[in-house]
Formats: sequence, structure tokens, C-alpha cells
Amino acid sequence: MRTPAGKECKYFHGDYFRGRNKEECRLLMASGQRWSADLCQTCPVPAILQANACEFLKLNGIVKRPFSSLFQRRVEITAFCEKVNRSVAEPQIGCGECHPLPPMFEVKS
Repeated sequence: MRTPAGKECKYFHGDYFRGRNKEECRLLMASGQRWSADLCQTCPVPAILQANACEFLKLNGIVKRPFSSLFQRRVEITAFCEKVNRSVAEPQIGCGECHPLPPMFEVKS
């Protein structure tokens, strides 16, 4: 579903049936965080989902305000691969075990 920022995200849900106007981020709801539409502007989740569609990659999001109260709240993402049971440093790339590069792309020395 499209977020208020115009990006496609599977965690965003909007209920507009018969005049309702309920919007929520199910990723943040699962971790007990409060969501507001302005978080979608800087959220990294749509870009991660577009770059990596691995079924074993599980995302966790938290809302943080960097440095001081002067800056806008942002969503920070941590990722975990359920196939190899370890944290993923780069969610856009993945763990490296689930989807290895084909042999034609490997550099031989």
C-alpha cells in the first residue's frame, strides 16, 4: 500500500472504507512504537523492501530522535535473518547466505 510519502510499503495500512481514515504502520505497532505520517518521509523500509525481497529477512523498527529534540523523529531499522539466525548489518544487501551471487559474477584471482 502507498504511504503518505507516496512510497510502496507492505507494513503501512490505511483503512478508508466508508469514510474511515485510519492509517498505521504495522512494523512500528509490532514493537510498541507510536506512528505518525511524518515518519514515512524519511523511513528506510520502502527502499529496503525494494532492494531485498528475501523471505527470511525480518525487520524491526524503532522511532528515535537523533542528537537532540531539535531534529525530526526518524525510524531506525534492525534486521535479522531467520535462515542463518544472525543479525544483518546491511538490510538492503542481506546476510549473504540466502541468495549468493551466481558464479558468473564472482571475481577469480
